Amino acid sequence: MIKRLLIAIVLLAIVAGGIIGFNMFRDQAIQQFFANMPVPTVTVSTVEAEEGKWTPSIEAIGTVNANQGVDLTVETTGIVTDVRFEANQQINAGDVLLQLEDNIQQADLSASRTQAALDQQSLDRARELRNRGVSSGVSLDNAEAAAQASAAQVQRAEAVLQQRQLRAPFSGTIGIPRVDKGQYLSPGTIVATLQDIETMRADFTVPEQQLGNLKIGQPVRLSLNNDSEEFEGEITGIDPKVDPSSRLVSVRARIDNTSGKLTPGQFVQVKVILPEEDGVISLPQTAVVTSLYGDYVFAARKPENAEQGEDGDEKLEARQVFVQVGRRSGRQVEIRSGLKPGDIIVTAGQNRLSNGTPVAIDNTINPGAPATSTPDGAMASESDQAPAGDDSETGEAAAQ
Repeated sequence: MIKRLLIAIVLLAIVAGGIIGFNMFRDQAIQQFFANMPVPTVTVSTVEAEEGKWTPSIEAIGTVNANQGVDLTVETTGIVTDVRFEANQQINAGDVLLQLEDNIQQADLSASRTQAALDQQSLDRARELRNRGVSSGVSLDNAEAAAQASAAQVQRAEAVLQQRQLRAPFSGTIGIPRVDKGQYLSPGTIVATLQDIETMRADFTVPEQQLGNLKIGQPVRLSLNNDSEEFEGEITGIDPKVDPSSRLVSVRARIDNTSGKLTPGQFVQVKVILPEEDGVISLPQTAVVTSLYGDYVFAARKPENAEQGEDGDEKLEARQVFVQVGRRSGRQVEIRSGLKPGDIIVTAGQNRLSNGTPVAIDNTINPGAPATSTPDGAMASESDQAPAGDDSETGEAAAQ
């Protein structure tokens, strides 16, 4: 009995040892397989870090309005007899836009002119009699006063008659008519809006810390969004007072709008151009990755004991480099420390990289490169470009 028990224990130990040994051998084999498995090469796009010119700017949000713009209204009450404009018509200064009923005013003017003519004739006779010495100076003075009063009455009647007309105060584009023929109007009723949109003004605010960087005549650039056409202008006014509640300074710029692409009331993005600087390293914003430990980029560098590939090209690997970023301008970001001129920096494909990952450079499509011309002649913006690789990798790289 004891012998059988010993044999069973020995067999159980042998089986358990075999299972444990097999598991240890399997785990070691798996570790060796993954340790010796070659890391696949990742295709990335890159740019070379180099010192260049940097044009800093102050970015703000503003609203554009016409350089001259008013809501037209009449000065007196009356019934509309004629509307002499149409929507979006180009109007010249002094054009009659609206006519009110003026029969009574026309009759008053005619009577005033008749009386003025009669008083002028009386004045001429009084002067002739005075020259002959058969009239007194008092009679001449009375005739002169009567003639002057009559002339003033004519001017008054003409002014009242002119109030029955609405004239354009300046040249511009008139809006949609808001009145109809036969309508009774009173002062304050808006007839239409008149806007001179050939020259626009942009009103925006900047932080008080930037007040020292602003001056009259400084160039500005406006755009409706980041990818739209830019409009050139210059600062024409800086509010001398800082708003104590928001700590912002109001600024106004004049913008040329002869193309007519800007419309009063539009929301615009404003860039105040500051003096250009030299010797600044800048990279596309797609190259910088933000993490809890700081901002970093991946640099493509030669590994130690570098070997040439099958096609004769030198092998490169990715190296994580922490950097200190500074100002941003458009799609570029300033690199204050961490890089030196000549470093090859990855601009797309970082989501698949880690320290030591072999990389292959393909810059045929590079989101960090300047815009290039498309076959139809249009300029492809940076946002339209993507890194080499499949579509899913392109989207993830762009998010970096």
